[in-house]
Amino acid sequence: MADDSQASNVGGRYAQALFDLAKDQNQIEPVEADLKSLKAALADSRDLQILLASPAFDAEAKGKGLSAIAERAGFHPTTKKFIGLLAANGRAGGLASVITAFERLSAEHRGVVSAQVTTAVPLTAAQSKGVAQALRQALGKDPEIETRVDPAILGGIKVRVGSRLFDASLKSKLDSLKFALKRA
Repeated sequence: MADDSQASNVGGRYAQALFDLAKDQNQIEPVEADLKSLKAALADSRDLQILLASPAFDAEAKGKGLSAIAERAGFHPTTKKFIGLLAANGRAGGLASVITAFERLSAEHRGVVSAQVTTAVPLTAAQSKGVAQALRQALGKDPEIETRVDPAILGGIKVRVGSRLFDASLKSKLDSLKFALKRA
């Protein structure tokens, strides 16, 4: 658990440094777009996950791999330099936490709040609009919604905003009922 906290702190510090640099250069949007693209690649590519997490690859190999991805994707020069620095400092394994922290900083800068919505089945356009409207009303800010589908929740919805979690999933309700029946 300490490792996750430490990685998160390192990710936060690196993200803050990158955010400050991008802000000074008036390049927050292109850098964030690059990082979102990299986040998607990281989620989709098992090879990339292994490259970044495995101690079998040294910082130089990780840097070369990330640089090749950045070059091929046509990333902004600031993003390319940052990724190289991250790898050179032996912090490539913390890339996911850096991206998450950067997205949070960027959302705060734009005055929006980031929300992660998980459902058992994909939301329709009307449902997504309704969730966004409900979040806007509850939070008093425009939400930036990231949706996920997790059939394990069986039904309902889970919404995470920052450290707060609203869990109206069928799985959690069944678990609560199961616990109550065991106690009775």
